Amino acid sequence: MADTLAPPVSVMKIGAEDDVAVALQPLEAGVDVKVDGEAIRLREAIPAGHKFAVAPIAAGAPVRRYRAPIGLARCDIAVGEHVHTHNVRTALSGEQAYAFTGSPPRVEATASSRTFRGYIRADGSVGTRNELWILPTVGCVGRLGERLAARANLKQAPGVDGVHAFNHPFGCSQLGADLEGTAAVIASLALNPNAGGVLLLGLGCESNQLEQLLQRIPEDRRERLRVLRAQSAGDEFAAGEALVEELIGLMAADKRTEVPLSKLRLGVKCGGSDAMSGLTANPLIGLMADAVTQAGGAAILTEIPEIFGAENLLLERATSETVFERLSELVNGFKRYFIEHGEPVSENPSPGNIAGGITTLEEKSLGAVQKGGLAPVQDVIAYGERICARRAPGGLTVLEAPGNDAVSTTALAAAGATITLFSTGRGTPLGSPVPTVKIASNHAVAERKAGWIDFDGGQVLELGMAGAAEALLTRILAIASGEPARNESNDERAIGIWKRGVTL
Repeated sequence: MADTLAPPVSVMKIGAEDDVAVALQPLEAGVDVKVDGEAIRLREAIPAGHKFAVAPIAAGAPVRRYRAPIGLARCDIAVGEHVHTHNVRTALSGEQAYAFTGSPPRVEATASSRTFRGYIRADGSVGTRNELWILPTVGCVGRLGERLAARANLKQAPGVDGVHAFNHPFGCSQLGADLEGTAAVIASLALNPNAGGVLLLGLGCESNQLEQLLQRIPEDRRERLRVLRAQSAGDEFAAGEALVEELIGLMAADKRTEVPLSKLRLGVKCGGSDAMSGLTANPLIGLMADAVTQAGGAAILTEIPEIFGAENLLLERATSETVFERLSELVNGFKRYFIEHGEPVSENPSPGNIAGGITTLEEKSLGAVQKGGLAPVQDVIAYGERICARRAPGGLTVLEAPGNDAVSTTALAAAGATITLFSTGRGTPLGSPVPTVKIASNHAVAERKAGWIDFDGGQVLELGMAGAAEALLTRILAIASGEPARNESNDERAIGIWKRGVTL
């Protein structure tokens, strides 16, 4: 035995069949760690969040974590060796054939006594904010929108939580499906319950014409919507100010009301992940998704390239063969998207993910899908589509969007999320149009970037999963009731639109 022992709680292993465990803190070579009651001597130093072998792994054999393969061994790996990109490779390739089993899970709805204070809209949806959103149809008027928002916020109108403009560079020089995606996202953002008023701001000559955009907005949702064509106004700034003041006047009477948890719409997202994300923050978010969906609310999962290798965990929860087919086609369609652009489907994780201990896309995906909890997959929707367009809330919806943080958080808001839970192991200040609650996977990033982080998911190691989940739900409901998320306090609010086509 070595002369030095690791601290008692220094490693974590998920399943009995796993070939690896994760170091919860930096461990030196030569120390002995306890795994499943057995002492393992580390052959190498293991950085925090990185893996080491707890069983011998033969060259070419699957390497298991989360009770599933995360890749194939490049060479023989001995017990106690560091397991990472130098000795493990991905097993992902192209499209796959999937078979519907016909036995989706049945999860009974559970009444919840938990509530939050939100804004009840005319259609029965509930916002966590009462904000005026200025949405440009085209990048040419993006700065005009920002100037209008800055002027309006100086006046601090009572009853309004803020005026925000969401600049972007698109809306012109786009064709076909690419332009369609931009228009769909802008129109869907205009219908988010957090927007108590919306100013659609156009130029006049852009491809993303206001007339066509308005056709995407139901008539019964236009009472709180105003339109400005900058080329048609003599003084576009004065005209914009007048419309903003008109909308603020309509919003001033809106009040927060106590509503049940079932009225919450959660977006779930991860970014800057590390190997701890799948042990702490992502399972915590999954418990939040379960709590909300079991109460009758909705949760939305996206980042399709970051479920490659773990898609079967979602496919087996499809509530119908139709949902199963849409989800399998969505996954394979994204793989074709990569292949047609000459890129391997496994071109992930990022350099930051790798530095944090994630070795392959399979490993990243197996950790990432935990954000969806155990809720049945009730629907699969296209980029720019809204969750209420096809079903009532009460389950998990999978949304078409890439993993890019700005693009995917925007797509979640466009789909109807009124608050997004965002796990991170490395930290990011990014925020979306809705409160973007950052959940750290470890104590170190929570302490070092306290100005970015809303909740320390590393508390799982002390409080247990149930205790940390209770604390997180309390924090989420406080934010849903008006307490600012860190991204709001830092004025980190932006949108990213998925650019896929030719630019003229």
